[in-house]
Amino acid sequence: MTDPTGTGTSDDPWVLRTPPGTSGYHMYRDEAADPPTLVCVVGTTTLRYRLRCLDDLHAMLVAAGDWVELGSADEQKPAKDGTVEAWGRAQSNPVGGWYGLKKGLRGRFGMYIPPLMEALGLAELEHNARNNRMRAL
Repeated sequence: MTDPTGTGTSDDPWVLRTPPGTSGYHMYRDEAADPPTLVCVVGTTTLRYRLRCLDDLHAMLVAAGDWVELGSADEQKPAKDGTVEAWGRAQSNPVGGWYGLKKGLRGRFGMYIPPLMEALGLAELEHNARNNRMRAL
């Protein structure tokens, strides 16, 4: 399980690692944004996801009742069916589409959200070199 540093504010962001452990990044809540946002800083790139994705993804994982493949992909590439990435873009999810907020940078939901959920005690996450999965706790 990932044990992040930080409290999740812009001044003290969570310090996380991708599921394989190959890259580090920071995340923090921006509850004043409209809609409330999770800000993900990867090097010089900033991605933004709807903050409600944490609760919504946890509910989806609980309903799935088993491991779900992450399937991370850039926005410009199709997401593999049945993965966390595909769910994070699906018209059938609770927001009716993308949880990512900035066009061109809406993908990689399956890469950056699962480690935070693990750190918050909401999910269990695999840490293999490839094809990682997660499930609700």
